[in-house]
Amino acid sequence: MEDNPMDRTKSVVTPQRFATGMTFDQYVAYVATPENLKREGSGGAARRDWSAHLRASYEALRLDDAQTAAIEWLAGRPNGPAKVLVIAEEWSSDCRRDVPMLARLAATGGLELRIFRRDGQKFSASHHPTLAEAPDSNADIMAEFLNSKNGQTWQSIPIAVFYTMNLEYLYHYTEYPAIYHKDRVVGQIRAARAGESKDDARARGDREFMELQQSPFFRVWSAAGADEILSALHERLLVGSLG
Repeated sequence: MEDNPMDRTKSVVTPQRFATGMTFDQYVAYVATPENLKREGSGGAARRDWSAHLRASYEALRLDDAQTAAIEWLAGRPNGPAKVLVIAEEWSSDCRRDVPMLARLAATGGLELRIFRRDGQKFSASHHPTLAEAPDSNADIMAEFLNSKNGQTWQSIPIAVFYTMNLEYLYHYTEYPAIYHKDRVVGQIRAARAGESKDDARARGDREFMELQQSPFFRVWSAAGADEILSALHERLLVGSLG
């Protein structure tokens, strides 16, 4: 785990920009709106209304005693986490898993959380997103937190950026916790079985991946995401950097 090498003093995330983000309640309400549902989803597909799922996930989610004590301790430190910026799109299973967790973490620690949609009207598959390509998006924020993987950069979401009260960068979490080997697990689920047609493999893979999202393991990975965040913030405050 390493600090992002970019110069954080040049971030586009100013107090004014941060304030334009949505609270969790505002985001859940936005997800259900015609404005959101007419935007392109993953790969340009149609969106569906995930607002009830997000709300139910948040209501059901509780931090354990250690997680609660940890976020309260961190938030109480001088220059501890006070603000959280989240980049999300509800078509993402990782966002549906972790955004409610991030909202619960922020609420428990008394952190100010603001959520920004990643894309504008069009789905973005760019490896180097810019506002010139999508002026109605938050590409300029996303560009500060690209995920380097397999020799390329990716607009992986969710992104959760933790700041001090004065918007000094502390740490950011990307996509999923380290114990969730998503590419391997989902690759196995979606791999064609002997005798399956391409369409049959796709339909079965979609069904089994949805079953995975409803399984206890998605809750395990949500809890692991919280643990990973808390551990990284503790290291950042104690040591001054991330190793």
